[in-house]
Amino acid sequence: MRIATQKVVHIHYTLTNDEGEVLDSSRDHGPLAYLHGAGNIIPGLENALTDRVVGDSFKITIAPEDAYGLRDDDLVQSVPKSAFQGVDEILPGMQFQAQSPEGLQLLTVLGVDEDEVILDGNHPMAGIALTFDVEITDIRDATAEELDHGHVHGGGGHHH
Repeated sequence: MRIATQKVVHIHYTLTNDEGEVLDSSRDHGPLAYLHGAGNIIPGLENALTDRVVGDSFKITIAPEDAYGLRDDDLVQSVPKSAFQGVDEILPGMQFQAQSPEGLQLLTVLGVDEDEVILDGNHPMAGIALTFDVEITDIRDATAEELDHGHVHGGGGHHH
């Protein structure tokens, strides 16, 4: 069976940046399962997996444009500390979620001064070329429920 739209794919991967630093890996917790063609993984990796088979292994570097996008300086903004009512301490590196017109957005605190908090709405991996070392461990047809929900259920996927 080949990887194609509406297939559930299980992969082992190790993700590194340009310096070779490991950013993430499935090796410690079992293969990642995703629904091919549903936008569950970054586009560059999904495209590289298309038409491959179980047992294939490869290494690929994905440009930022095909991963988490380029950094957008307009997504860095200062907001009043008063917007964080109920949060006792705000420190650089902390992350918050906010509702935006596009849905939930992850915001990372870059800095804090007396009255304002500087937030970055870019994905933490925006602007970074990502290298994946991938091994395909399983491919199967998606169930009707998985297709309806747009993601994998159980074993490495989403649990309801």
